Amino acid sequence: MANSVAATNGAGTRLTTAHVNDFLAQARRDLAAGRHDIDLAAYEQVDSAAVAALLALRREPQGGQVRFLNPSDNLRKLGALYDVESLLFPT
Repeated sequence: MANSVAATNGAGTRLTTAHVNDFLAQARRDLAAGRHDIDLAAYEQVDSAAVAALLALRREPQGGQVRFLNPSDNLRKLGALYDVESLLFPT
């Protein structure tokens, strides 16, 4: 996927408190470059910081154009728990 942020933060498959800043920095660079698809397939380990990061990206000036692709079941469950699943992963 040429227009996609992938797991490039060196954290492997984690999008957790310890790794979220690297993820956000890369995602913001990619958004600024016009890449609006963020592929989340590689992120298997997630925590509430992942949800907060995705919401932060939604609040960016170009956040309305962001598409979060391939979220894990765990990430979807966290989104549902915080009642933001439809905001993050519209169908």
